Amino acid sequence: MSTKPNPVYSRNIIEFTAVAAEFCKYAEHASELKGDEMLRILQRLLPLLYLKASLLPQLESFFEDGNEKFIMEEDWNTINESFRKLLGTADDYLEIFDEKFEVSEAPVPSSISENMADIYQDLKNFLLLYQTGTTEVMNDAVWECRMNFENFWGQKLVNSMRAIHKFIYSGEEIGKAKKREEGNEEERDTSEWFISKRQKDYRSDGK
Repeated sequence: MSTKPNPVYSRNIIEFTAVAAEFCKYAEHASELKGDEMLRILQRLLPLLYLKASLLPQLESFFEDGNEKFIMEEDWNTINESFRKLLGTADDYLEIFDEKFEVSEAPVPSSISENMADIYQDLKNFLLLYQTGTTEVMNDAVWECRMNFENFWGQKLVNSMRAIHKFIYSGEEIGKAKKREEGNEEERDTSEWFISKRQKDYRSDGK
């Protein structure tokens, strides 16, 4: 009698995991590349990441308390700063598909580096949970990653792709970005990183 394989080992999840690991590898070694090299890598990698994330199966979560988080604020800051220095004048762009646009009368200043750091945060947490080998933990890692893709970083990914495409084919050269004034950036609320607010909201809606 054959046993139905656990969905956490399905082909779509394995392929997504491989692409997520590739993205995290480049994010962690961004300082070793040139800005134009990274833009070309992201131009090819982000569409593949989007495709593989869209194919993740819809699973039910096991745990009520939320997944463990490994990526701290300092890790996010390191990735963000690395991309920001690397991309320079190619980093900032104006965005209309942003949650802040609902209360704004004009396009919102956005940043590829912040988007990449947000994506890295979710993907790295997913990878570290998936690599535990515990099927329930792996299941919930996939569940949360799919949820975050649909409601959070998927939009950031496609926003960045548009900005990257525009810059690559503009013929402009990447220049050194101006140093941002201290206190000019919004503070990031990390009070609920250990138990994701998105998880709790998602569960409270009964989805």
